[in-house]
Formats: sequence, C-alpha cells, structure tokens
Amino acid sequence: MAVVLLHGNPETPAIWEPLIGELGREDVHTPQLPGFGCAVPNHFNATKEEYVLWLIAQLEPIVYEHGPVDFVGHDWGGGIGMRAITLRPHLFRTWACDVLGLFHADYVWHDFAQIWQTPGAGEQYFEQMQATPVADRIAGYEAIGIPRPTADALAEAGDELMGRCILSLYRSAAQPAMKEWGEQLGPVATQPGLAIIAPNDPFVQGDSLGRAVAERLGASVHVLEGQGHWWMLGDPAAGAEMLRTFWAEAY
Repeated sequence: MAVVLLHGNPETPAIWEPLIGELGREDVHTPQLPGFGCAVPNHFNATKEEYVLWLIAQLEPIVYEHGPVDFVGHDWGGGIGMRAITLRPHLFRTWACDVLGLFHADYVWHDFAQIWQTPGAGEQYFEQMQATPVADRIAGYEAIGIPRPTADALAEAGDELMGRCILSLYRSAAQPAMKEWGEQLGPVATQPGLAIIAPNDPFVQGDSLGRAVAERLGASVHVLEGQGHWWMLGDPAAGAEMLRTFWAEAY
C-alpha cells in the first residue's frame, strides 16, 4: 500500500510538505505535474487528457510494487486523478478529492479560469505575472493563504513554461469538457471515496455541487471547518487526521 498526493495549479509538490510531516509515513509519493516547476516530456501539449495519461504512467510502477494506491488529489490534481480513476479504477484502493464540484453539470469555471481560457487575455495575464517582481508574487501568495516557505517555492517555479501549461490545460477543460467527464464518473463509485470540503474555498463550490457529486458516487464527506483552498497548508494536522480516519474506516 502507498499514498499518492497530487498537487494542482499553480503549484508544485511543495504544498504537501506540512501534511506529509503530520502523516508520519514513509510510503508517500508526490508526483510533479509536467511543466509545473519541471520540464515536460517531448511532444507533451499539456492538455487535460495528456495529464491523465501521464498520471496513469506514474502510478503503474507504484501499483506493481505496492498494490493499489490511496490517492489524494488537490485542485487539478483532483480533476486529473478522478479521470484516471474513471479509466483505471484497479490502480486505486481509495480516493480523496477536494474539487468534486468541477464534475457537476452546473459547474461554471471561476473568473481566473475564464481569463486563461480566453485567447489573448490568458497570454496577457501571464506576461504581466512574469513582469511582476518575485517579492510581490510571494506577497500575493501569502495574501491568499499560502505560508512563506511554500510561497517562496511556488514563486520560483512560476515560470513561462508553467504559464503555457496552465493555458493549455484550462483551454482543454472549457465547458462542456468537465461536464462530460462528470457524466462518465461511474467507475469511481466502485472504490471508497472521500469528498474533502473546505468551506472557504471560492473556486469549486464544494459545499453545494461537490456534495451532490459525492452523494451520486456514494462517497464520504468531510468538512474542514475554517479552511480554504489550501487546507493542507492551513491546518495540516486536521488534514492528516481526516485522511487517517478515512483510510482506517475504508478497510
């Protein structure tokens, strides 16, 4: 058995470090999305489908050695992970996801995503980001709840390549793309699942749409009171306890 934690946008595996410390386990894997602080494979165009195939390729050797994984997906890590479970459920022992609302038929992309999905506006956004002093970018991360050590790491990783990958990823996911993925989630219900709801997260409508998707999938629901999008940084001890309890009750 192994644990796999997959980050999202605009992040690197650095977001998981406090949570890993609280879990106190040595069997935790944190794959790094191509282009998010690292290189991309040859001929990789950073669409959502390519990220799913990439994740499956990362999981297969882990599963071969340790058996199906306990998967935790945050932000796009959750979106990519849920699709991977849809296609290859046998690779997963359990799953936990904090963005189930993305898969609801009524989900509307948040304002930033709509900018990134708009040709011209998205490019301008990242041009301005690259022109912003690093110290100001770090301050911006801190203002939205990311502590300084993690903010430093994310600011360093946020290069032109990450911007291009974000644009490609979000444009490949413009609606009705996520609605269609949501309609195909049936195989996910065959594995024990956990919907993580952070009530102060403004991006994914977890307390409404996420709950509805969780109910459809027969998943458990856990509310991390007082937490927002980066719950693993805001209260890593509570996040670790939530996961330990879920894994113990699942089997």
